[in-house]
Amino acid sequence: MEKGESKNLVKEPDLSYGNYTYADYLTWEIEEMVELIKGKVFKKAAAAPRRIHQWLTGNLYTEMNLFLKGKKCQAYIAPFDVRLPVNSKKDDKIHTVVQPDICVVCDMEKLDDRGCIGAPDLVVEVLSPGNKQVELQHKYEVYEESGVKEYWLVDPEGQTLLIYTLVHGKYQSTRLMTIGDTAKSSVIKGFELDLEEFFAEIK
Repeated sequence: MEKGESKNLVKEPDLSYGNYTYADYLTWEIEEMVELIKGKVFKKAAAAPRRIHQWLTGNLYTEMNLFLKGKKCQAYIAPFDVRLPVNSKKDDKIHTVVQPDICVVCDMEKLDDRGCIGAPDLVVEVLSPGNKQVELQHKYEVYEESGVKEYWLVDPEGQTLLIYTLVHGKYQSTRLMTIGDTAKSSVIKGFELDLEEFFAEIK
């Protein structure tokens, strides 16, 4: 480091460093979307997500949003920062900031101008070639640890859906659902998704 330079001027995070905070995250001036999981940086794929990823994410968000109209919960679509604090809500004490494809928040006190602070009630991740398996494993762990009540994992290529439900602090999964099945949410009471209709537009 040159004389007079400050660590605070570094705008590009070091991917090998594993102790970043949300305060650091706010200083980065990079074009790629990144997530911070337990202090470690995970970059999203440089290219935009595939068309079918965006199509399915947008369709599911629309269905959830319409269903929730007039109800106490709100749905949000990425990019939308979800900060998952452990012991403190201070920016420099938060080591996990994720951007689920979709999240549903029912406690309005968790929402602020910067996104959500605390566990959403439901998160949805839609798999794409840009999703790294290690990243998904880390996300599964932080969603479970932080108390996300329901976690949907959609696979466009396999045309499948897994729903993880938090029971006594641990996730329990449904069987692997596919075309012919109807997915039901235990968090968004009454919300159902016909998977045959949902995956019908994949070509």
